[in-house]
Amino acid sequence: MSAEPFWRRKTLAQMSKAEWESLCDGCALCCLHKLEDEDTGEVYYTDVHCRYMDTGNCQCTVYLQRNKKVPSCVWLTPEQAESFFWLPQSCAYRLLAEGKDLPAWHPLQTGDPESVHRAGISIKNKGIADDQIAEEDWQERIIWKA
Repeated sequence: MSAEPFWRRKTLAQMSKAEWESLCDGCALCCLHKLEDEDTGEVYYTDVHCRYMDTGNCQCTVYLQRNKKVPSCVWLTPEQAESFFWLPQSCAYRLLAEGKDLPAWHPLQTGDPESVHRAGISIKNKGIADDQIAEEDWQERIIWKA
């Protein structure tokens, strides 16, 4: 058995469902609404998050039903790895798809699910729910470019 962790030994496609799910660091940045510039294709993140996001713990309150409640919610799969450019640069799925390693603060590296929050990477206790602000005002909430 190799001492190398699974994310260094396997491709995204080779990972088990449990390994794939464990790559999620719990930052919830993917639950922020993004705006795409129609002319350039550039993607901008807002601080507007899905109404089902509990920012106190960065978990979806309807995780198993999220695609029914929010049809536009993206369910990440290994087959989509080539299109992960829109994910945050800190996202394990994107990093591994780009051939990079997990950051030192990632819970799989630290063994602590809170390390992502302590590193200031998550949306814990940040942002505004999408049912609290009109969509036409989201452009005023841009926080960074992907």
